[in-house]
Amino acid sequence: MTLSQVAKEAGVAASTASLVLAGRADELRISATAQERVRDAARRLGYRPNALSTGLRTGTTRTLGFVSDSVASSQLAGEMIRGAIESARARGYMVFVGETAGDAHLERDLLDAMFDRQVDGVVLATMMTHARAIPVEATRMPTVLLNIEPTDDADYVRVLPDEVAAGADAARLLVDSGHRRIHLIGVGDDPATAHPFGLAAAQRLRGALTVFAETGQQIVSARPTVQWLPPEGFRLVSEVLDSGAEVDALLCLNDRLAMGAYQALQERGVRVPDDVSVLSFDDTSFARWLRPGLTTFAFPQRALGRAAADELIDLIERGAATVGSSAPTAAHLVPLPLRLRASVADRT
Repeated sequence: MTLSQVAKEAGVAASTASLVLAGRADELRISATAQERVRDAARRLGYRPNALSTGLRTGTTRTLGFVSDSVASSQLAGEMIRGAIESARARGYMVFVGETAGDAHLERDLLDAMFDRQVDGVVLATMMTHARAIPVEATRMPTVLLNIEPTDDADYVRVLPDEVAAGADAARLLVDSGHRRIHLIGVGDDPATAHPFGLAAAQRLRGALTVFAETGQQIVSARPTVQWLPPEGFRLVSEVLDSGAEVDALLCLNDRLAMGAYQALQERGVRVPDDVSVLSFDDTSFARWLRPGLTTFAFPQRALGRAAADELIDLIERGAATVGSSAPTAAHLVPLPLRLRASVADRT
């Protein structure tokens, strides 16, 4: 089905049909009646405009790229993709997705491929929040960074989880509910050396320490590890219990550590939350199935994906430069909502 056939069916010139279907009828004062005839004809005949030719004519393909270190292999990344697709679809865009598996060469190849396919812009994402250099290939098109802080001086639009606020909210929840013998599980007491692989640990710790300082609360111990997994949570909490230190709350830096903490406490007959409260981050799938249910701050993966797509489309439609604006762009921070369950007692 061709544009000429649609025009003939509608009784208008091909140029008129083209303008109507391109969304430019009103600015060129084509009558409402003629517009309706063209749209009706296109629907009846099943006409679909050629996306490539439309892109060449308008300078836009209404497509976005999404390049991440993890897509199919991670539920968290999958939810980010879903959020991006939802926002893009609502605004008339499609999304092409590529996974790098952390391979820098593949990442550059995928960015080249997105550029060659004339996407209007790209979201460059990672599953875990961390600082890193941005490949030069990303500078050729509008780019939004998702879960990434750039280590170079270029100014990118960034969409990040508000980990500092979540850490502060977690500390405030424990202090306000009367906990005074709090142990940190998964990090030490220095944000500069909190975790070698990501920013989330340092930011969560910084927020928590700020509130503890403001309230005059001293943490009893801070136990670091580079593997935020259940065996490490079990080991670290076992050390706390074996040390004889007083404890009425454990602030675990993620849910997997908290799962190990539960096991260590239960093995010694310590009840959650009657004897020891447990608070965590991420709201992974098992958090609600632990007994008692784990109170945790949810990592907002779908909201992050939505925000990144919206920021990118805004950037594209403003016609803004990709990098190098005169003033640094403030990061778009997405809050981590609290999932209040049954693992934190009220000790006031």
